[in-house]
Amino acid sequence: MTEELVGRAVIGVVMLGVAALLWWMARAAAEGRLERNAFVGIRTPSTMANDGAWLAAHQRAERPTKAAALISAIVAAACLVPMPEAALVAVVLGGAAVILGLVIRAAVVGGRAARATTAD
Repeated sequence: MTEELVGRAVIGVVMLGVAALLWWMARAAAEGRLERNAFVGIRTPSTMANDGAWLAAHQRAERPTKAAALISAIVAAACLVPMPEAALVAVVLGGAAVILGLVIRAAVVGGRAARATTAD
């Protein structure tokens, strides 16, 4: 295997793993199967305040988090498409930027939902 193929394989596997973890976390947390913890999920003071705030935040954040997972899977699939190395770098970096934006969006809307729950 050439270095480029190894690089494509590594990036593809990592992005596919990220997609799977994001999708699982979004679903499990929104369904109430992921309890408050210090490792996985949206961990801000407002979301960690109580179980209701945690659940509300993750229910509201499920959609943008799953969108980030889908983008990650698309980037993983792009690693299989023959294209110049520079184009692949652009796809991976662009995809990573979109994923980051979606995860930040999920945290923002989740935080708002959590604060609305604790304000009641």
